[in-house]
Amino acid sequence: MADWLAALDRRAELRARAGLTRTLRPRAAGDAVVDLAGNDYLGLATHPEVTAAAARALSGYGLGATGSRLVRGSTDLHHALEDALADWLGTDRALVFSSGYLANLAAVRGLVQPRTLLVSDAHNHASLIDGCRISGAETVVTPHADVDAVAAALAAAPGRPAVVVTESVFSVDGDLAPLAALHAVARRHGALLLVDDAHALGVTGPDGAGGVAAAGLAGEPDVVVTATLSKALGGAGGVVAAPAEYVRHLVETGRTFIFDTALPPAVAAGVLAAVRLARAGDELRAELAERAALAVRRLGAAGLEVSAPDAAVVSVTAPGPEAATAWAADCRDRGVAVGCFRPPSTPDSRSRLRLTISAGVAGQDFERALDVILECAPVSARSEPGLRAPQSRTKEGS
Repeated sequence: MADWLAALDRRAELRARAGLTRTLRPRAAGDAVVDLAGNDYLGLATHPEVTAAAARALSGYGLGATGSRLVRGSTDLHHALEDALADWLGTDRALVFSSGYLANLAAVRGLVQPRTLLVSDAHNHASLIDGCRISGAETVVTPHADVDAVAAALAAAPGRPAVVVTESVFSVDGDLAPLAALHAVARRHGALLLVDDAHALGVTGPDGAGGVAAAGLAGEPDVVVTATLSKALGGAGGVVAAPAEYVRHLVETGRTFIFDTALPPAVAAGVLAAVRLARAGDELRAELAERAALAVRRLGAAGLEVSAPDAAVVSVTAPGPEAATAWAADCRDRGVAVGCFRPPSTPDSRSRLRLTISAGVAGQDFERALDVILECAPVSARSEPGLRAPQSRTKEGS
């Protein structure tokens, strides 16, 4: 009876040998670590207006939603949040889920009908990949950000319903998908475009409305937008924003919506306050851009291979998984938290540190964090001056 446990131990040993062990590290409230690993881009998770709104809702509604949205889980706060998100994103309607992962699973599955072809970017997030898998639809994975490859895949399936699936800002290297070109190709072939705007919402676009809005595609009838509420908005949950007919379809058929307990009302209230702040956060977005550019300049000048960010994600290549793990651990020991990404969480088998820039980090602390990253960098991560590897223009995990 213990054979299955022994097999799991053997698999864990193999992961350890490959430098792929993953560990949970609890943190205390208010710890002094400089956080360049979390996704609180605008520093709204602890904003007084956000926490006060959540506290009022907690007092009024209690800890949880007590049921699924179609039973007792829908509150006035959920509907107010959905209205605010739809208005911000420029869509007919928005539907809030308890996580961005579940929103993506529902969004992909809800677009599939008989004979549908899904055309998915090679660097898409795990939630989009899993959405394609569980949908049961034929999926063609195209090279990263390759519009011609997407066009070829659609042209090879004439007359079939199709969906082009992409992120806007990709979550490892922080590069922006060619959304306008992808939409033009999709429309030419009668396909839909599904965009995960998780790392762009609040960070890019007019009033922070995201990458879809920045590309001039907000409200297009053949575009479906998803996002998480846990990144720039500092809360939890996910959203699908789309034409009203599609949102109705998800309410009536989406399994991860129908059979899941609703987002806690206190979280919905906090996120609603965060939406208002984010829409007015142009100064915070400017600060993010300046800090991302500074990080690229300083790390690149030291011979590190650094991605050129289109939002607030900066990727720094590590020599391998063991080196990435050790580099991140050394930074953590010196009070700086950075993301550590290794295969299979990376789509190109490269290991790297991921820095998520946050306006909630004091400027002096951010400068010190860059110092620490440089001081802890393994020698083998640096190239000689003038011999830097080409900047990568590339999903989320650790």
